[in-house]
Amino acid sequence: MRVLVADDQPITRLGVRQLIQGEWPGAQVDEVATFEAAARSFDAQRPDLVVLDMVMPDGVGTEGVARMLQLAGETPILVFSAHAESALALRLLQMGVAGYLTKDRAVDELVIALRRLLDGRHYVSEFLADQLVDRLGNRGAARAPHELLSCQEHRVMLLIAAGRAPAVIAETMQISARTVGTYRARTLEKTGCKNNVELTKYCVRHGLTEES
Repeated sequence: MRVLVADDQPITRLGVRQLIQGEWPGAQVDEVATFEAAARSFDAQRPDLVVLDMVMPDGVGTEGVARMLQLAGETPILVFSAHAESALALRLLQMGVAGYLTKDRAVDELVIALRRLLDGRHYVSEFLADQLVDRLGNRGAARAPHELLSCQEHRVMLLIAAGRAPAVIAETMQISARTVGTYRARTLEKTGCKNNVELTKYCVRHGLTEES
């Protein structure tokens, strides 16, 4: 088995490597510290699984995950995050990740999560699973405006909040600048923001910039 571990903290990568090789002694673990390095390693080695942090020097949050999803194809990705938020986990599962595990649960659950992914299934911790069930069961209740965005609209919103120009967003998402404008207009309408400045403040206020 070959696993790609992408995290900018060496101590975290070491811990993940030890957990994996403790369960699968013959496993090959490739370690990288950026999304760009993860993409290069994936192309070169084609791992069976990817363990991916959401915050690295060249990317933060869902956009970096989206880039890896596009590259990985059918290879399952386990997002390994410090954020224990059901809304974020749900968004990433909707985008196509195979699992979501918070770092504080790694010792107890990482091996279980990877086994589940190897079996072709999905994984979230029991704590997050309960939150997700509650969230899905209360869909009729009042929801924050950003929770009504589509995955593409959500990506555009975060890229705008990160200060990306429309042309850069179009290139990153591999869509036309006109489509970026359409997603932006829908996002402004759904969030009630008038411009990019207000949209950026909205993201900060709701903790959507994921800069921790």
